[in-house]
Amino acid sequence: MTLFQIIVYVICGIYMILNFKYDIQMFQQNSYRIPRYWRWLSRNLSSSWRLIDLACLFMLFSTLVPTAASALIIAIVAIGKIIMILKRKYKKPLVFTKRVWRLYILTALLSIGVFLAIALSPGLGTQQYPQQVIALGTILLLSICSFIPVIIADVILMPVEKMINRHYINDAKRILRSMPSLRVIGITGSFGKTSTKHYLQRILSEKYDVLITPGSYNTPMGVVRTVREYLKPYNEVFICEMGAKQKGDIDEICRIANPFCGIITAVGPMHLESFKSIENVQSTKFELADDLPSDGFIVVNNDFEYCENRPVTNVREIKYGITNPEGCDYIAKDIRYTPTGTSFTIEGKNGVKLELETRLLGEGNISDLLAATVMAIEMGVDTAKIKYAISSIQQVEHRLSMKQTPGGVTIIDDAFNSNPAGSKMAVDVLSHFTDGKRIIVTPGMIELGSEQFSLNEKLGQHIGENLDVAIIVGEYNRDAILQGIKSTGFNPDNLHIVDTFNDAQKVLATLLKKGDTVLYENDLPDTFK
Repeated sequence: MTLFQIIVYVICGIYMILNFKYDIQMFQQNSYRIPRYWRWLSRNLSSSWRLIDLACLFMLFSTLVPTAASALIIAIVAIGKIIMILKRKYKKPLVFTKRVWRLYILTALLSIGVFLAIALSPGLGTQQYPQQVIALGTILLLSICSFIPVIIADVILMPVEKMINRHYINDAKRILRSMPSLRVIGITGSFGKTSTKHYLQRILSEKYDVLITPGSYNTPMGVVRTVREYLKPYNEVFICEMGAKQKGDIDEICRIANPFCGIITAVGPMHLESFKSIENVQSTKFELADDLPSDGFIVVNNDFEYCENRPVTNVREIKYGITNPEGCDYIAKDIRYTPTGTSFTIEGKNGVKLELETRLLGEGNISDLLAATVMAIEMGVDTAKIKYAISSIQQVEHRLSMKQTPGGVTIIDDAFNSNPAGSKMAVDVLSHFTDGKRIIVTPGMIELGSEQFSLNEKLGQHIGENLDVAIIVGEYNRDAILQGIKSTGFNPDNLHIVDTFNDAQKVLATLLKKGDTVLYENDLPDTFK
């Protein structure tokens, strides 16, 4: 083996190992579930990144380019890709948990082992395809099919991960059992649960010492980690956000946290790709209500059909709403938007009437505040303290938050994620700003299953009927949104189609004037184009 060959092997080996990072990142974003990861792969196998490696592989095994020249070109390409990997930024980067390190190390060891077995096996190779060509081709093939070592490593590690997770779960249960006076509140819903969690924490903090699941720690192991790392003996309330992407997910969290009461913020067509039907979404979200103790209670948003029509018989049910007040125990009314926030009134049972002001915008935020207020009332927080807490709640970043630029442009940031109800509400909020142009920048909505096209088409139609300028980003929902916008007679001169958000910024630079308002509606994760 010559020095040149060793250098090429080392460079390409470093690239191969670094290349696994993206596959593990996407595996993590798909909840370490092989079926979900495979569905993502089926849409992304023909990426230009893999095609470049495939072209290098064909060049290596062709007779058109000398072996040494091919190896040099491949090494140069690998160096370029290494630089790109090290510089690339992601909206949701890989989180290097202990599980990720175990998966990454085993993936790398398996791949290096395969390479060494081929590179060091005596007598391997032919006159046409020498051993060094086969060895270098192995690195390229492992880079092209980088998902295969990741999946194999995950399968090998499954028994280990299950054992580790079981230990952590049992430890979290032990900690919770040691705090019998702790009140655990579960919050779930197709959307609105994270905002409701933050609002409820702020209000309940007027009376209790409150812990919430941080960030997006809304999975079973996220809840376990919160309990083991953050829960303190003096905490009086634990607000537990509960996410779900398939049936049984909420039930699994409930069996860990044992909530006494809960909130169901919405049941809508989210994650239909994995749930398959809205009925499955409904039954999963209501696992929270089904798992509550008989002396507990559940707070349910009556504005959604699949919340309203699902009976709850095992615990006391408290309904709240805005657009569908019939049958509600609490309602929000007289909602008025201003450039500085929103004022509204909550009316409820036992003569409750609260006139409130908040810096937050949008009916969705008011609905989430209503849910938090109902829970706070049920937990004995004084109404004067509720009113003060709501007035001091800060806007949640990327969730319909608003700011002014020095040039007099209003920015409404709703980029965290998007759903049918939330996107409609965001457009409605933008429509109230009439001092200048009303501009939306959006790639549309995702994970809507068979309704993906129709719901994005409806979003486009709502945009066309209410706004002045539309900038559509990316390819994923482009056709659906454009079809909806064009059905309204929207001025085509005010419709802009771009590939990236950077391109959208360039368009905005040519449009914006003092008094204009820009809504950023959704920002697709790295798993989508």
